[in-house]
Amino acid sequence: MALTVIGNYVSPYVRKVLVCMELKGLGYAIDPIAPFVGNEAFERMSPLRRIPVLIEDGRVFNDSSVICQYLEDTRPQPSLYPADPADRARARWLEEYADTALADALIWRLFYQKAIRRYVFGEATDEAVVQETLERHVPRALDYLETQLPAEGFLFGAVSIADIAIACMFRTAAFVRFTVDAARWPKCAAFVERVLALEPFRKLARLEDAMLRQPLAEQRAALAAAGAPLTAETFGTFAPRHGLPRM
Repeated sequence: MALTVIGNYVSPYVRKVLVCMELKGLGYAIDPIAPFVGNEAFERMSPLRRIPVLIEDGRVFNDSSVICQYLEDTRPQPSLYPADPADRARARWLEEYADTALADALIWRLFYQKAIRRYVFGEATDEAVVQETLERHVPRALDYLETQLPAEGFLFGAVSIADIAIACMFRTAAFVRFTVDAARWPKCAAFVERVLALEPFRKLARLEDAMLRQPLAEQRAALAAAGAPLTAETFGTFAPRHGLPRM
């Protein structure tokens, strides 16, 4: 298979790439290594030890935004970027906001504390960080999104990279039982529900659920049993290392 993705299904950044590939009808194989693991060969491909990585015909592409733009440039139909230059710029900005500010709140402060620290590193959750996140960082991010998201449909008519990037963060946050307060942020709550109901998200959710809360050593077997298109070999290890690679 020409396209190979390295990265775990629970990662919002990996999910963003996979949703784009599903929407474009692209076949791929995946090496579902977890965040914070990867052998020396992986580090040579991804010097920041970040996932996802895309490999095509021996060429290596890093960073989810770079990968999605590459897929758009080389497989332009259906387009996931608005045609209008101003709309395209705004879509890229909202993708960036999702990947940075929203991810800082939902992924690095919440999901990392409640899932990665506990299940990957065997460390206790810092409840003070979680509380501060829920009281300050999450509301600030959702207050902004509430001003940007449509009451109905998607941001630019058809599904775009911005819709995908935003929804991916909420899907991963849901693994630690975070939900959007629909009374406080009604447009955001409805938007997330609409995007996550798309078939590519639902298809990936079945694979995500199959491996969720499985020990690292058992995740690959669980995914194989669920029908994931796995690579024959893996760059993964079972010895996580601390750091801050983007998931």
